[in-house]
Amino acid sequence: MNNAYYDEPLVLVDLETTGANATHDRITEIGLVQIDETGVRTWSCLVNPQKSIPPFIQNLTGISNEMVADAPTFAELAPELLLKLSGRVFIAHNARFDYGFLKNEFKRAGLPFRARVLCTVKLSRKLYPAQYKHSLDALVTRHQLRLEGDRHRALTDAALLQQFLSAAGAELGVDTVRAAMQEMLRQPTLPPGIDPAMVDDLPETAGVYLFYGENDALLYVGKSSNIRKRVFSHFAADHRAGKEMQLVQQLRRIDWQETAGELGALLLEMQLIKTRAPLLNQQLRRTRELCVWRLDEAADGALVPKLVAMEELDPIAQTARQFVFGPYRSKREAQNVLTKVVEGQGLCRQVLGLEPKPRSGSGPCFGAQLHQCRGACVGKEPLSVHNARLLSALAKQRLTDWPFPGPVGLREGKYDGAPLQVVDQWCWLGTLTDASDLAELLDQPRPAFDIDTFKLIKTELKRGQYPVVPLY
Repeated sequence: MNNAYYDEPLVLVDLETTGANATHDRITEIGLVQIDETGVRTWSCLVNPQKSIPPFIQNLTGISNEMVADAPTFAELAPELLLKLSGRVFIAHNARFDYGFLKNEFKRAGLPFRARVLCTVKLSRKLYPAQYKHSLDALVTRHQLRLEGDRHRALTDAALLQQFLSAAGAELGVDTVRAAMQEMLRQPTLPPGIDPAMVDDLPETAGVYLFYGENDALLYVGKSSNIRKRVFSHFAADHRAGKEMQLVQQLRRIDWQETAGELGALLLEMQLIKTRAPLLNQQLRRTRELCVWRLDEAADGALVPKLVAMEELDPIAQTARQFVFGPYRSKREAQNVLTKVVEGQGLCRQVLGLEPKPRSGSGPCFGAQLHQCRGACVGKEPLSVHNARLLSALAKQRLTDWPFPGPVGLREGKYDGAPLQVVDQWCWLGTLTDASDLAELLDQPRPAFDIDTFKLIKTELKRGQYPVVPLY
């Protein structure tokens, strides 16, 4: 196969690593297939990761600690490898994984690395949209690719990508493959204040992104299950929309924080918006008038609503919450809710303390005179019945008790060691990736109660999508 598929030199890349985290894990093997006008060349090398390879990874790849013990480190290979990669379109299966690992390793070695990246998973989806599976094993089966070595070895898997390009060209035509690659490598126009190198490292993982303007003012915080895709969508958006136009014109810097998954991204986005108040985020801002209705018992036994700031409640005193309702974002919202309950149920405003009693000390309320009250104010309706009707009408508004004796983790992943989103008393305490960090996480100052976080955690506990791990 010559380089008929693209006008620039290509390099097909596959890595084997000690794990999936480009920040903490290391490369154990590199395989390259270089394709250009002069032909095809292959290169591979084991790499000493300078850390132990987990048994699961050893079984998967066949690469043991003994095999890499005398291999060169990445820093020793870096100058030679950089020459092999430079000036070529970087092609890999799940390309951001391999590209991210190499970017991190080159950075540790003090060398800059940047390339145009094409993912063969996405290319397969584009060329074969009717197919459901696009893993490398699926491509081997679908296109009858030949294994020229052990699967999950770097050069073997890189060579499979070369075979896939050849098979796709034979089946669909070289021009079709070339056009698909050109379209995929076309980047959206970046805002004038953004250096292309700034967006090069954007990950295709879940997390939040932060847009900064002049003087490093925080403009906007967003979340996504794919940070890179979502950020680029801002640049490709219809700039006739006022908010998008304002955002793109003011943008000077982009930052991001990866999370374990979508739940972590949601929680972190809420926290950042409330604590840092980005200029262009209107939703999810901190509610400063957060309040509840608390029903206090009067001397005559009537339950009387009192508006209480949320921060005045004891979050641990669960038993006192049987007569607490809300929370509400503002006093106005709380008043509107109570007014609807009173009017809808024909409750007595005088008994509820919402209307003053007559100077004589007793007498019907104004609603009773209009037949809108059942007469609790004049003894026609027993106070016990009036109390029961009030509680029944507010039942759906009752502030939900925290259902656990202490903090729990919502496991964001299918395996036992997956990161936990630690929550307690409806507050998000942070992400736990290492069990040894739990004590430090729980010792941190407790965040203030937040209504949006409360609603999100309550919803996710009800959905049951994330396994609950007790931490008490």
